[in-house]
Amino acid sequence: MRKIPGSTGEARKAVGFKGVDSLCPYCGVGCALTYRVDSEQRRILDVSGRDGAANSGRLCVKGRYGYDYAMHAQRLTKPLIRREDSYPKTALSADVKGERGGKRKPGGIVDYDDVMPHFREASWEEALELVGRKLGEIRDTHGGDSLAGFGSAKGSNEEAYLFQKLVRTGFRTNNVDHCTRLCHASSVAALLEGVGSGAVTNVVRDIENADTALLAGCNPTENHPVAATFIKEAAEKGTKLVIVNTRRPRLADHAAIYLQIHPGTDVALFNGMMHVLIKEDLIDHEFIDNRTEGFDEIRETVEEYSPEVVANLCGVDKDDLIEAARLLSADRRSMFFWGMGISQHTHGTDNSRCIIAMAMITGNVGKPGTGLHPLRGQNNVQGASDAGLIPMVYPDYQPVNDPEIQKKFEAYWKTELSPNPGLTVTEIMSGALDGSIKGMYVQGENPFVSDPDTNKVRKGLMALDFLVVQDIFMTETAEFADVILPGSSFMEKLGTYTNTDRRVQIGRPALALPGDARQDWELICEIGKRLGADMDYASVSDVFDEFVGCTTEYQNLSHEVLGRDGKWYPCHDPDNSEGERIVFTESFPRPNGKAKLVAARQSPPHEKVDTEYPLVLNTGRMLEHWHTGSMTRRSTALHSISPEAFVEINPNDAVSLHITDGQMVEVRSRRGVIQLKAQLMDRVAEGSVFIPMHFREACANVLTDPAVDPQGKIPSFKYSAVSVAPASDEVRHTGSGN
Repeated sequence: MRKIPGSTGEARKAVGFKGVDSLCPYCGVGCALTYRVDSEQRRILDVSGRDGAANSGRLCVKGRYGYDYAMHAQRLTKPLIRREDSYPKTALSADVKGERGGKRKPGGIVDYDDVMPHFREASWEEALELVGRKLGEIRDTHGGDSLAGFGSAKGSNEEAYLFQKLVRTGFRTNNVDHCTRLCHASSVAALLEGVGSGAVTNVVRDIENADTALLAGCNPTENHPVAATFIKEAAEKGTKLVIVNTRRPRLADHAAIYLQIHPGTDVALFNGMMHVLIKEDLIDHEFIDNRTEGFDEIRETVEEYSPEVVANLCGVDKDDLIEAARLLSADRRSMFFWGMGISQHTHGTDNSRCIIAMAMITGNVGKPGTGLHPLRGQNNVQGASDAGLIPMVYPDYQPVNDPEIQKKFEAYWKTELSPNPGLTVTEIMSGALDGSIKGMYVQGENPFVSDPDTNKVRKGLMALDFLVVQDIFMTETAEFADVILPGSSFMEKLGTYTNTDRRVQIGRPALALPGDARQDWELICEIGKRLGADMDYASVSDVFDEFVGCTTEYQNLSHEVLGRDGKWYPCHDPDNSEGERIVFTESFPRPNGKAKLVAARQSPPHEKVDTEYPLVLNTGRMLEHWHTGSMTRRSTALHSISPEAFVEINPNDAVSLHITDGQMVEVRSRRGVIQLKAQLMDRVAEGSVFIPMHFREACANVLTDPAVDPQGKIPSFKYSAVSVAPASDEVRHTGSGN
């Protein structure tokens, strides 16, 4: 068995420890675990899974070994203010912009020796006074819409609620967003439109009751590993997996049918499958008549997507397409899972609309073994969205431009509110670049690495009049800050988190705060009060109670009710129930109670390949790392297993490109160039390459197309035109992009 670095038996022999029941801080599965910590709560000794509803004691490599980042020596422990002689702002150590001359940093994380001389330590009073004064001056001089805030899906529901309330009542704008804009915004747009709710209709583990499961554009074995174990078990017991992806996931080894489609042809494929379902009368007429509207448009649209036409367009076998459709027929219980391979496109909303329609015309919603489930990426992206960390809706997805809803929240928060939907993540960064956004508050996000077109983000951050960053490390984004506030890690805070199944659970503190670091929720309140917002709370549970009070879905929940194991929402009888595993059994939360079916047609990608840029870049996550790497790359075990960036290239493409396995190559797009090692893998189709997003020294988003989906406003991370070539001597020696 391979030895995991940092997993010695010393921790197990330690005395004077206690156990803390909490949660995993990584993906949306929401695994329950127990931290074993020393008696002074300074170090976590080890982690074990506990019998949570989502994991039954199971943990993946990140959950079991990725906890030590919270104890890293580079934790921020004192407020920092940029020195007067450090203007104008530069990228400092965050030199991932694709120009020659940047240097590689040890371990790929920020070089503190480069960065720290540009900042000085400050007292909390000085730092918070400066933040309140500068943000207030910008608001009062240029108006509230000149400010914006990025909240975090890694934080708690309480922090998300407070952050959006601060922006709306303190900044006086709806310019607030978070990373859902970069992962499932198009899915949420389609779900709100189609069923009236942005949440999943059934839990992952109900796959054990399904006859078939469609898994489109997702890679659970790497992105949701514990959920993948239940999916594999279901397959072993007879559930037929239909897997659709451009890059073969390991789960395809367990599939009845794997359809490796050409990038960007998802709509055509799903329309082709619906064509078969309708033509062969494999649909649920009663469900369509009683619980949906818009079927006639679907039937008319998919008529032109015959299996012959679709197979040629998508690059799949016609008979496989037909058989996949038949496995999803109305006489079988089917679940529909999808991930960012569906959502991160300029046509991501159309992709999701098609999946929703396919589930509806087969009657596969509202029953055991059925349902719609976009697999959530970060640990609290569902909860952060529910809490209103979205520019066009208040908590519980209530539209900001509905006059009655606006009046309701004005009465609830006792202040006037803007009636105008705010800007999204990508629009905010464009606003920073053109000068309309002058000040920003970024809490627990790292847009310099996570957002598309890094050159554009870099220029936008440098153009801001004032930037405050609240985080636990000196992130690449924090390097551009005027003030940096040291916050709390997951292991140091109390709060609720909502997983991909809609299960609301409490995360509990296992560690004491380091140095002078403070709780994130308290800092949000401190800034809000300095901007005139009503942000007085005695406890985190009081914040949760206020959030619950303005929602329908979270009604009846409280910290006390959630207890050790949590509840699914909605939960109508918390004394006698764990909540609803399955929702929409009788009707949908749209005004007429019916699901709206929305037809979509295949559209070309925003950016086309050509002779100069002949390959399609797909970006994503890998098993051992997480998001922008600020946490996992500071974990001894995880960094040791996967220490460096790579680009996966199909071996046949590598021959024509004169590239060998392990060779240094440069990947170039119309926006920039990075250097990294080649891995020859036949899991990527010919004509495509894959780069993980976690490595700042070979930042994938230097390359990505910033074009967005018109409805969800999500970037096109899954389709950018690139070229790959052996690294030139000049690039190899100077370290382009490193």
